[in-house]
Amino acid sequence: MKVVHVAAGIIVRDQQVFISKRSSAQHQGDKWEFPGGKVESGESVLEALTRELKEEVDLDVINAQAFHQLEFDYGDKIVQLDFYLVDKFDGVGRGLEGQQTAWVNMSELDDYNFPAANQVIVEMLMAQFS
Repeated sequence: MKVVHVAAGIIVRDQQVFISKRSSAQHQGDKWEFPGGKVESGESVLEALTRELKEEVDLDVINAQAFHQLEFDYGDKIVQLDFYLVDKFDGVGRGLEGQQTAWVNMSELDDYNFPAANQVIVEMLMAQFS
């Protein structure tokens, strides 16, 4: 089965987290996510995260720490997710690929529809920051 390695950023600012909405054409479309993307060959997870956040949401990562790693089997593919907590960055965050974005309160994360693989992260964040 195909394994896809993804780096995702949990971008935090003043008890809020930055999220973006996947396009309806994408796998897990129309769901909210922590921005990021695929780790390319020869690239570290942190390098991929830094590149993807600049390309997708116009944020420059200054400081990020590993937060949690998990694998999720969607049936057609296995997604290996490396989540990083990004607490220092330059930029305000905006969807450079036409995607909707939002700064949301940590306590309200469960009001948003995330892919199944992200649910454990949503629960961890709500417990840690509430």
